[in-house]
Amino acid sequence: MPLVDATIIYDLIKIGGYLAVVLSICAYAVLAERRISAFIQDRLGPNRVGLPIWFRRDGTAVSLGNRWAIGQPLVDFLKFIFKEDVVPGHVNKLYYVLAPCITMIPALLVIAVIPFGPEVNGIKLVIADLNVGILWVFAIASLGVYGIVIAGWASNSKYPFLGGIRSSAQMISYEISMGLSVIPVIMHLGGFTTNGLSLSELIRFQVENAWLIVYPWMWLPFLVYLISAFAETNRLPFDLPESETELVAGYHTEYSSMKFALFFLAEYSNMVTQSALMVTMFFGGWSFPGVPSATTSIGWGFVAVGIFLAKVVAFLFLYIWVRWTLPRFRYDQLMHLGWKVLLPLALANILIVAGALAAWD
Repeated sequence: MPLVDATIIYDLIKIGGYLAVVLSICAYAVLAERRISAFIQDRLGPNRVGLPIWFRRDGTAVSLGNRWAIGQPLVDFLKFIFKEDVVPGHVNKLYYVLAPCITMIPALLVIAVIPFGPEVNGIKLVIADLNVGILWVFAIASLGVYGIVIAGWASNSKYPFLGGIRSSAQMISYEISMGLSVIPVIMHLGGFTTNGLSLSELIRFQVENAWLIVYPWMWLPFLVYLISAFAETNRLPFDLPESETELVAGYHTEYSSMKFALFFLAEYSNMVTQSALMVTMFFGGWSFPGVPSATTSIGWGFVAVGIFLAKVVAFLFLYIWVRWTLPRFRYDQLMHLGWKVLLPLALANILIVAGALAAWD
């Protein structure tokens, strides 16, 4: 009898690979944002720091990718590590330290139920294939607001406090529209699923039928979800909790060093998570015409994972593009859009999809 179950080893490999890929994507998403924003604004972005591949005898380095600054994320990480960690004397130290962790953990937990590839040799390329996967996503994602609110309160300063209050109102408001926009997705599963609300079953439905975005009645829930995702991740034009022109930096004004880096990393992790969810729910996840839904070939597994990552990267580009294109909403416009536009649209769309599915059946 083996000392360690093979399933546990596979799960540990999946968790390690998942963390490495997600954190690498977050690091290079920051670099991509700096490069793309520079292109949009007709200026130069990072274009100096490459990765040293060997050193000459005189001690000078031969670097790779200087023009594209592919070593910039490593430099930024080292900068955050060695910066002085200033803790103001007026903060509530326990909650001040806990807040960045509370913000970061839900961002990483959500993506654990998202399949990033097909079943290969009987091994599902998902960390936890829960039969309540969709409910898990919304239950855990909703916890992220606590970190931001606690950071604003624990900082004991007016600008962070205002940012925390704004965030609580914003995220709670748009979570309702986001949740309602997913109901039409669940309605499509109907009697098809054999594993409850598993995201693997949702992808299987799209493999055997069509991507949900293809159905004409699914464009509205996708757009509602997309707009709500921008608001949930506090990205422009919905970055009211940290709007630097009004609140200096909002809820993380009093943070520095790695604590600030965790807030920054949590934002990009949430972007990756929301992009992966949109890909999974509306664009077939890892599926693509010609790619088998279950295979014994590791090569096909890599192809499927590559397809999934390409779709996620496309949505990350959309996040960056919108940020550097649209101006910030006023706070009353933000609330008006959430409660008086998206919420009624999401409710009406449930009836529209129910009628469309009844007619389709």
